[in-house]
Amino acid sequence: MATAMVSGLLDTEFCRNTEICCMSAPDGTAEELALKTGIGVVPNLSQLIENADILILAIKPQQLETLEVSKLTSLSGKLVISILAGTKLANLRTKFSEAKNIIRAMPNTPGQIGAGITCYTSSKQMSNEDRISVERILGSMGKVIHLPESQIDAVTALSGSGPAYVFEFVAGLRDAGIEAGLNKEVAYKLAIETTLGSSRLLVRSGETPETLRDLVSSPGGTTLAGLAEMSKADFRGVLRKTVQAAKKRSIELSKPA
Repeated sequence: MATAMVSGLLDTEFCRNTEICCMSAPDGTAEELALKTGIGVVPNLSQLIENADILILAIKPQQLETLEVSKLTSLSGKLVISILAGTKLANLRTKFSEAKNIIRAMPNTPGQIGAGITCYTSSKQMSNEDRISVERILGSMGKVIHLPESQIDAVTALSGSGPAYVFEFVAGLRDAGIEAGLNKEVAYKLAIETTLGSSRLLVRSGETPETLRDLVSSPGGTTLAGLAEMSKADFRGVLRKTVQAAKKRSIELSKPA
């Protein structure tokens, strides 16, 4: 996601590569990102923050505790944007108490191609200037929605984890097509293009999914026969349980170990 965000910032010309620096654990990640995007790389957090207006946290949640920030007075008056899953504002505020404001955001992987959606919340009321900056940064990966923190766990379960559910659905269609007699390449292409085309139609038509579903379903036809099997298997119930399980796990991750 760090790569997606940096690439988006450069593609949308929010800033130049000379205006972005990064650092990471000593695993070569920062150097790899710098090589790929042309941004700068620094050896420590203090140097990273010193001349920055905005600090973006794109690390693993468990790495947060290893950051030594208690003595970094240079954080004063600066924005901190976190995309750490399951990390609440209260925990971030404890770590970055000197920051002007802290933003908790949940992007998703389609942000890698600018087709994502990110929901965010803030620890304090934001100034108009800060809101514009935050939404331009997060918007470099796709669409942006501001929500209260109480809804972020549900966001994590739906849009954060959702791409995996969609990929699994496509894989299921592919495998079903193979079992129905298609070769693997044709089944895979049909599954991808059908999912992609249906999503585009849903967006452009402005109709509800149920309305478009019914337009495909002729009485006594093949589509209704298939939908009957989905209903028998409680397809929507499975999705409800899937999202609830992911939400429950997100809440668990936000609690202290």
